[in-house]
Order: sequence, then C-alpha cells, then structure tokens
Amino acid sequence: MFSIRGKLGRVVATTLTVAWIWLLLSVSGCAWLNDQQRLIIYRPTPSTEAATATLPAVTTSFFLNTPQNSGQARLSLWWLPNATPDAPTLLYLHGTFRNLQGNVHKILALHEAGFSVLAVDYRGWGQSTPITPSEQTIMQDARLAWTELVRREPRPGQRVIYGHSMGSGVAVDLASHLSSPSDYGGLILESAFTSFADVAVEAGWLARLLSHFSTERFASIDKIAQVHAPLLMMHGDQDDTIPIKLGERLFAAANPPKYWLTIAGGHHSDLDEVGRVPYQQALHAFMSTYLRQSKVPQVPISVAPALQAQ
Repeated sequence: MFSIRGKLGRVVATTLTVAWIWLLLSVSGCAWLNDQQRLIIYRPTPSTEAATATLPAVTTSFFLNTPQNSGQARLSLWWLPNATPDAPTLLYLHGTFRNLQGNVHKILALHEAGFSVLAVDYRGWGQSTPITPSEQTIMQDARLAWTELVRREPRPGQRVIYGHSMGSGVAVDLASHLSSPSDYGGLILESAFTSFADVAVEAGWLARLLSHFSTERFASIDKIAQVHAPLLMMHGDQDDTIPIKLGERLFAAANPPKYWLTIAGGHHSDLDEVGRVPYQQALHAFMSTYLRQSKVPQVPISVAPALQAQ
C-alpha cells in the first residue's frame, strides 16, 4: 500500500473518482450521462443570427425541414453559388464546436478556389434546431443536405463532398454509401482522423478509458475502403488536436487515386490561411484533374509543394 500526498495526489484522486463514477453510470445506462458525454464530444454552438454579412452578396441562407422524435425540426444551410461557368458544387461539412459562423474563412477559401458551396449546420449548431447531437443525427442531417445539393447540382461528376475534422468522418460515411462517378466526383478531407477512439488514445489515458463506453464512433478507417473516388487529403504538421499521423493512417488505407498535402506550420483549422498558396493550388489541381467539365485554372497537380500522389 502507499499514500499519495500533496496537490498532485488530490488531482489524481479526483480524476480517478470522476472516472469511476462515470464508468458506473455508463454501465448502468444513465441517459443523462449519455447526453453529457455527447455534449462534451461535440460541443455544439447554437446561434440566433445567420451572420452572412461577411459572405459574398450572392449568398443565401435558408432552412430545410427534417423529422425528429419530438416533431418537426429544421436545418440551417448557406448557399454560395460561384460566378465561374460550370463550377463544381461542394457540400461543406464542418467539425465539432464551431458552427458555420466560425467556419466563414474556410467556406470563403473553397469558394475562392472555384466551388459553389452548400454549407450545413447540423441540428444543435447555428440556427438549426437545438438538440444534443449524436453520430446518428449528424449523419441524418448530412444526408438531407446531400439531397439538397443533388437538387441544385444535376451533374454527378461535379459534386464534391468536403469534411473538416469531425466533418471528415461525416464525409467518409456519406461517400461510403454513394458511388463515384455516378453519384459524385470527388472527396476532400481536411484535418481528418481514423476514428474517435484513436483520437481519444492520443488525448490521454482518461479519454481512452472513457471512449470504451461511448457509442460515438465515426470510424472512418472502417469505411474508407468502400470509397472509390478521387481523394484529396490535407493536414497541418503542427495539428495538436488531431495528430497528422492519424490522417496519414487514413490516407494509407484509402483507394487511389489519392493526393496528400502537408501544410508546413499548419494547425487544426488554419490550413487555408497559413498555407494559402499550396492550399489553393491543391484545390485547383484536384478540380481540373478530376472534376469533369470544370473550368478552372489548369494548374498541374505537381506544382503544389509537398502534394504527394498515389
């Protein structure tokens, strides 16, 4: 036996107590704990304003109705058509925490690259119906947004699925249930990961322990082999939220054709700003190489620094 004294001992004891209580409640099937767990994982941020003032004047915000257990719910979406003739259309799937307002710079970067962008706030985020989200509700919302994109973009080869962070898991799941090129033309993943469980392993022992009792998986590593479409993946080498090695592991498991871009000095959410030139070059090259009828600058895919093809 041994005793633990001092501040460190109290921290360790408190942590172990919290973990033990959490595990007991998890095993007992506590609904309250399940909700709290999902709130901690997803950290949804609602909003009362559309905040599209910083977006191009052509931007429109609108809602789609979707059923849920408690009745009718709504999804908030932004539509940014591109002035370029025959521009491809991209579905923007964001990550945890930040809603569309917090993703404006990324949306603008994709629009600047030559895409028309349809961006969605899942239920729980932005002006969408407030709920405690889950992997299931997020995927339901992504599928509804995809249906809207298909309505707006009749050319399958010009449809692109894009996901950042958690949104990469949403994007891979969506793509794994579709066929390319009959349903869509390409997949773009930014700051992606293999699974929530692997992210938890990187976060430390407590997160790893608690992840065993979570039903939230987003296991892209189990689904990526079902994706047969041109793939572009981008990751920052200074990402301390999702280590670059998780993105590299997912990339290694993906089918060709696939391209990898490392942004030097890039963190989790700033690749479009820190590495603006290679970021835009990679998007242009991917677009002109794989998206049919795309009228964008014909930038050879080899010019993007650190862009690796397989």
